[in-house]
Amino acid sequence: MTTATEPLKAKDYKSDTRVVWCPGCGDYGVLSAVQKAYAALQLSLETTVAVSGIGCSSRLPYFLKTFGFHSLHGRVLPVATGIKVANPELEVIAFGGDGDGFSIGGGHVPHVVRKNTDITYILMDNHIYGLTKGQVSPTSNSGMVTVTTPYGSPDTGSVNPLSYVLTYGGTFVAQAFSGNPKQMADIIQQAIEHKGFSFVNIISPCLTFNKVDTFDFYKDSMTELPDDHDSTNLVQALDRAINPPPGRFYTGIFHKVQKPTLIENLRNINKKAGANKNLDLNTIMDNYKP
Repeated sequence: MTTATEPLKAKDYKSDTRVVWCPGCGDYGVLSAVQKAYAALQLSLETTVAVSGIGCSSRLPYFLKTFGFHSLHGRVLPVATGIKVANPELEVIAFGGDGDGFSIGGGHVPHVVRKNTDITYILMDNHIYGLTKGQVSPTSNSGMVTVTTPYGSPDTGSVNPLSYVLTYGGTFVAQAFSGNPKQMADIIQQAIEHKGFSFVNIISPCLTFNKVDTFDFYKDSMTELPDDHDSTNLVQALDRAINPPPGRFYTGIFHKVQKPTLIENLRNINKKAGANKNLDLNTIMDNYKP
């Protein structure tokens, strides 16, 4: 964990860039929770990096005073991984939305998860494409009416981000609601503290384009995981991610275990390679000469 040299407050992580989300957007709450989590951990402005893809939520790095990288559509995870591997001492937090992360970027998720890359991925899930004005997204409900599906979405199902990441071995998988800022900030803090790949799916309603999955709908539907939930039990985590009570959505930490991280495994490989005294670059290159 990297720490700042001087005590910082949540407001000290806020940049001078004007926040430009729609009034009432759930992402405002996410930004505030992130700043509070950063302050609780006393993350250094110089050694913390916020990485994002494309979309409303991917604007978030602009609003933080830490280093930031606004990357390409769906490419937040490979960019974040590259930064972490290049400099493992950095605290790398990736931000994105359901369209960015599980549509064009969905193919990257399994491999970053299974490698247990030591980054935190905070996904703002609003069940819609907000930046491009309201198309159906991978997490939209079947039959949802949008500007591109005026007669209802033809998809027979939607992506469940929690079960997706759990299936590939996510070592920290959680869900929060932007309407519950205290729990959200606490979960984000624990995700950053976790050694390994951390995934937090945040239900963050879009007031402008999603008139179905609204704040009022979710605030009456969210319930915390039962007190007897065992976060080390993958089967239980999957069951509760896929089968919450009818009309309800669980929040909390579904799964949390410790496994070797990508950086640790790479360092072990480097040690093994360094122990082989016969590894000489010139000798190896000579083997490929005609």
